[in-house]
Amino acid sequence: MYAKFFKRPIDFVLSLCALVALSPVLLVLTVVGAFAMRGNPFFTQLRPGKDEKIFKLIKFRTMTNRKDKDGNLLPDEQRLTKYGRILRSTSLDELPELFNILKGDMSIVGPRPLLVKYLDRYNDEQKKRHDVRPGLTGYAQANGRNALTWEERFSMDVWYTENITFWGDIRILLDTVKVVLNRDGITSQSSDTMEEFLGTQEVQQ
Repeated sequence: MYAKFFKRPIDFVLSLCALVALSPVLLVLTVVGAFAMRGNPFFTQLRPGKDEKIFKLIKFRTMTNRKDKDGNLLPDEQRLTKYGRILRSTSLDELPELFNILKGDMSIVGPRPLLVKYLDRYNDEQKKRHDVRPGLTGYAQANGRNALTWEERFSMDVWYTENITFWGDIRILLDTVKVVLNRDGITSQSSDTMEEFLGTQEVQQ
């Protein structure tokens, strides 16, 4: 009942209150980001949401658009700035997603919205992560963040879609605060950002 009738109204009210309360922080980060990134401080990208419906995600930029001699973007770790590292370690880069929550593209708690190109790479079980709205934070973010493997993250995402409760969401929010304050799981085991998901290798019987 909570997931069907109360989760969306709660998301709307809390995101609106958060935008009002955090408006000074958003303003400061917008101005500082414009100088730090030498231009547009915002990053927008198409992401799949509930039922794989595509929406435009908005975040604060953490990487430059530096390219190699052939015009291709450099690897993420080479484009991630010191300012961007600070935003990511504190999760401040995610704050503009409150507008996505207010609009209804996202929820406060849910599986994180990933890249559109991953849609064809999910197996049938992993696709279930799109049965609900994606979240600003989620079960996987509160329990390992980028230190998890893709398979571990997706397993947690699917578990969440099948076990949504009010108190479960509260627990995830509290655990997220703890993770952010401790700066746990910011990077993956081998990269400053999460490696690309190339699909799960099916085990042959």
